[in-house]
Amino acid sequence: MLKESVAGVALAVLVFLGVRGVNIWPLLLLGALVAVFAATGLLSRVNLSRSRQVKVGPNLSISFQDIGGQTSAKNELMEALDFILRPDDVERLGIRPLRGILLTGPPGTGKTLLAKAAANYTESAFLSASGSEFVEMYAGVGAQRVRQLFRDARQNARKHSLCSAIIFIDEIEVMAGRRGQHQSHLEYDQTLNQLLVEMDGMSVDEEVRVLVMAATNRADLLDPALLRPGRFDRTVRVDLPDRKGREAILLLHTRNKPLEDSVDLSTIAVETFGFSGAHLESVCNEAAILALRDQMPAVTQAHFKAAVDKVMLGEKLERHLELDELYRVAIHEGGHAIVGELVNPGSVASITIAPRGMALGFVRQAPDTDRLLQTVSELKADIAVCLAGSTAERLLLGEASTGAANDFEKAWDIARHMVVAGLSSLGIVQEEALSPEPLYTTIQEIVRDSQELVDELISTHESSLRQLADLLMEQETLPGERVREVVA
Repeated sequence: MLKESVAGVALAVLVFLGVRGVNIWPLLLLGALVAVFAATGLLSRVNLSRSRQVKVGPNLSISFQDIGGQTSAKNELMEALDFILRPDDVERLGIRPLRGILLTGPPGTGKTLLAKAAANYTESAFLSASGSEFVEMYAGVGAQRVRQLFRDARQNARKHSLCSAIIFIDEIEVMAGRRGQHQSHLEYDQTLNQLLVEMDGMSVDEEVRVLVMAATNRADLLDPALLRPGRFDRTVRVDLPDRKGREAILLLHTRNKPLEDSVDLSTIAVETFGFSGAHLESVCNEAAILALRDQMPAVTQAHFKAAVDKVMLGEKLERHLELDELYRVAIHEGGHAIVGELVNPGSVASITIAPRGMALGFVRQAPDTDRLLQTVSELKADIAVCLAGSTAERLLLGEASTGAANDFEKAWDIARHMVVAGLSSLGIVQEEALSPEPLYTTIQEIVRDSQELVDELISTHESSLRQLADLLMEQETLPGERVREVVA
């Protein structure tokens, strides 16, 4: 009411002055400027305290049962959440409650899902934010948003009659990097300092217990003050799933999809070594899309195998090669497959000369077991497989091509890893103290030894390689079983 009265009086004064012949345009301009500054201040306050979407634990659709392949991470997380579910026991035993849990791991492994499941498990109010939301060019804005986030968490928990709230900050390394790295201004440091202060202020006897959860795939960038006990007390590693974990994830993502009886998800789990949960969800989705494209009533095993290739390399390209180029690709990929089967029997899952993404052909390998450690012989076998494509071109077609550039880069990286890991003739070395010349010479020595082995294998199995190339020219794609028949 007061605002309307003031506006009416101001309008009346302007009309009176205009009637008396006074130039009112400067006054109008001044009023417009005042209105703009007022609106800007109002918008900044709205941005600072904008309402967040708050979800209550029981209403969250994600539970720990809906997350597969992370058994150890789920168990460690549920153990850390007991202080919220059992406050009386925590107080009786004199336990200091956990203030923060940091989830680290590669992208797509389910860190955000675990945070939502934690809120469901503890029936807490759940507020989520991204690290980039706290970064501004204006001093003090990030710190104000941190304070507002904690204030919103407590207020919304009380609003829903809950005694706990979980604040989840994704990509926390954006706002919580090591202090002193930003020379232009200290806005980043102020934001981190405010987060540290807020976490220090949490106690067990609060009306609303707040737990901070954060996710990052670059824990090495975080400030050490954030990782000490009393702030982020627990660091839960969310790794890529193993074979059993991948099968469990595939089962979860195929619950709502009709599958043929012949579908064997355990085989798909073996062939998707190195896939994250997000990759596996995409495989299931792409397989269903392929079934829809083929107008099939259910998803078949062939759809899943094609979906794996699509997720790894992309969609098939309508790229038509000349026959001599296509045969060269067949010889190249056949060399990879033949040597792969000879040095690691049963490892080839499929071979194709259909262009996908940046690749004109591809040999997909699926080891029987997930290898966390590799021996010298296994690393040399990997180098041999990388060199086999160009060797097959050189020995069977007279000269190699530029198609092996990526293979050479991979072989060089593996050999360098052997040197740094102390698995070369140099013995145990310190990478920073190793001069370039002996490093280069040793890597060349490792690659040269593997090249001699590949030359011998390709020469011995030349007939099998030509037979495999002819089959690829006819059928374009072959399963690993067919490759093993040719090698045998």
